[in-house]
Amino acid sequence: MKQLLYPKLFSTLKGYHRENFFSDLTAGIIVGIVALPLAIAFAIASGVSPDKGLVTAVIAGFLISLLGGSRVQIGGPTGAFVVIVYGIVQQHGIEGLILSTILAGILLIVMGLAGLGNVIKFIPHPVIVGFTSGIAVIIFSSQIKDFLGLQITTLPAEFWEKWAAYSDRMNTFNLYSFLIALGTLLLIGLWPKVSRKIPGSMIAIIIFSALVQIFHLPVETIGSRFGDLPHALPAIHIPDIHLSTLSHLIKPAFTIAVLGAIESLLSAVVAGRHDRGTAPFQYGVDRAGNSQYFFGSFRRDSGNRRYCTYCDQY
Repeated sequence: MKQLLYPKLFSTLKGYHRENFFSDLTAGIIVGIVALPLAIAFAIASGVSPDKGLVTAVIAGFLISLLGGSRVQIGGPTGAFVVIVYGIVQQHGIEGLILSTILAGILLIVMGLAGLGNVIKFIPHPVIVGFTSGIAVIIFSSQIKDFLGLQITTLPAEFWEKWAAYSDRMNTFNLYSFLIALGTLLLIGLWPKVSRKIPGSMIAIIIFSALVQIFHLPVETIGSRFGDLPHALPAIHIPDIHLSTLSHLIKPAFTIAVLGAIESLLSAVVAGRHDRGTAPFQYGVDRAGNSQYFFGSFRRDSGNRRYCTYCDQY
């Protein structure tokens, strides 16, 4: 048990030098610049406000790194949960999402104590490919509205209904939104040929944000859609817990727990340096008792985008 739940931070600090600190500091700044806009984007795609994504990235990212079994994974909101979170928010609201995540955290703690993280070696590779490809398709479909600048008040959660809504509102197509989104996508894809030390997403944010402000382009911004973001952590909020409500949240809680465990462990496999037994436990503690419960943030995990950005700094 001691070996199973031993956070990597404790062993990493042994023999930690000044050179390691400055390397990690540089990497942390770069990853933070990438992770915060990414957290905002995932929050918006999940149907919650941008500040929920920021709280998730800061609080949950800290605790996941503190309790994790990897030296290189970085916790925060992930794309895999966009669909799950969006569906829960639409059906049960933010309160339902919070309670679902607490239940999922309890399930993950049990999974971690039982050593179920090692079960990942039995998952067939085609299942993993299908899992990640399916997530990519669903996330792609959810971004068409903003990519084309379509004016849709409430986007349906179901896949085919989304595309039907896009077709009905194609007359609101915004050419400026489309060109900015396309330019951002191309810049992020081509930038590694220029530099791998500085993330292309950071360059894209700076360039296109400046263009929108300088030329007053008619596109939505975070401020115009959501208003000013909070400058401090939100007040502690404890959701109302009723047995009748919990009975309806068992299924989404189980989905969050299983998907969170699988995605975190898959990210750990990409990283190649992780204690698989620790992963479910660390995320279980994070979900059951930290920012989701106290600050009203939403689902998060270790993500490959943040990890790859970290590796580019070494």
